[in-house]
Amino acid sequence: MDAVLERQPDLYDADYWQQIYDMKPATLMVARTDESDVKQRQLVVYLDGERLGEIMFGESLRHEMLPGPHRIRISNTLVWKTIAFEAKPGEEVRFAAINRPGRFTYPMMVILGVGPLWLTVKRV
Repeated sequence: MDAVLERQPDLYDADYWQQIYDMKPATLMVARTDESDVKQRQLVVYLDGERLGEIMFGESLRHEMLPGPHRIRISNTLVWKTIAFEAKPGEEVRFAAINRPGRFTYPMMVILGVGPLWLTVKRV
């Protein structure tokens, strides 16, 4: 049977400790708490094509992810926004999502009973 020798960490080995640090996960946090939000309908959150869940007004979503490049996509089922970002090890990447009325939202709601809602996503 072959013996497997594992690398013994050296207290002064910077490469070893950098590899350990780089394994620390980053965290994604999407909040929907802005008072300008119309407080209607859900927002659907995707990270790198994987659906993470839905958030309503007053809620937030938290998800651990590997460090590196990512794409977040948030949709209100009519409008979507996609943002590319880089996450560092241990970093908390925060986004604010706002489902807001447009110029003709309220008049259309009066006439048709429904109106379009626009989406604003910003990194905070």
